[in-house]
Amino acid sequence: MVLNNYPWNHSRRFNAYANYFRNQFGERVQKLSIDAGFTCPNRDGNVGLGGCTYCNNDAFNPSYCLPQKSVLQQIDEGIEFHTKRYRRAEKYLAYFQAFSNTYAPLEKLKGIYNQALEHPAIAGLVIGTRPDCMDEEKLDYFAGLSKNKYLIIEYGIESCYDKTLEIINRGHNFETLVQMLQLTADKGIKTGGHIIFGLPGETRNEMLAEAEILSKLPLNNIKFHQLQIIKGTFMETDYKQNPQNYNFFQLEDYIEFMVDFLEKLNPAFLVERFAGEVPPRFLAGPGWGLIRNDEILQKIEKKLEERDTWQGKFY
Repeated sequence: MVLNNYPWNHSRRFNAYANYFRNQFGERVQKLSIDAGFTCPNRDGNVGLGGCTYCNNDAFNPSYCLPQKSVLQQIDEGIEFHTKRYRRAEKYLAYFQAFSNTYAPLEKLKGIYNQALEHPAIAGLVIGTRPDCMDEEKLDYFAGLSKNKYLIIEYGIESCYDKTLEIINRGHNFETLVQMLQLTADKGIKTGGHIIFGLPGETRNEMLAEAEILSKLPLNNIKFHQLQIIKGTFMETDYKQNPQNYNFFQLEDYIEFMVDFLEKLNPAFLVERFAGEVPPRFLAGPGWGLIRNDEILQKIEKKLEERDTWQGKFY
């Protein structure tokens, strides 16, 4: 395939999030995680208790990211943190990642998100949430913000199968997600989704079939994550008691699987991440050692080249 014929107008073999942002903003843009002190409806008893079986937010929150601090304090400390690590970043996205960041009355949400957008270094918002924590009134507010700033709502999809969503105590079915994604897109708001590969009970063929299911959704961005057993979760306990229910990807098999999946995936989707990464001290099950996400990305790009394939080749 001629490289400049890729629909995303750059030479990488997948629709890369990093390239999109360089084109969109003309410079590097870095996410700053913020913990605004939200919880989830399947933690506080509104939908369920205990949360999703795989979830421990401490595994991915940076050290500066504490709900006791104000949003502005977390932004300032996050910029200092990232300045040392990513010297090229000049603009930032406020990334509300921990728990469900629309699970509050609209007036409280306005106070949090308006505060973040007042910071001169913040170019936009990334808001992680669940489909059952959103409604039309909140979407109208976010649609208004999105007219002047970059804004994306990221929904945890995790799996396209209701049987799996029940096993992981997700607290809603797949159709709930589909309906809310459509409503969000209809409001003109960018949408993102997060998928976990390797959840209990899912076969490789079922996971590959999700490419076709997902490709029909009104998504702008998508993130992929291999299953990891995190300390302090219900899944850690279940894994110890029922290890036969878990089938983890070896690294090289995951690379092959990811390329197979990409071939079937809608080429319009921006791929934001191919794998999850948590500090080794949080792992309670098999892992891939100290390999970093950028090394995994290099392996996937090398495999795409070796197979002379690309995102959406069989879409």
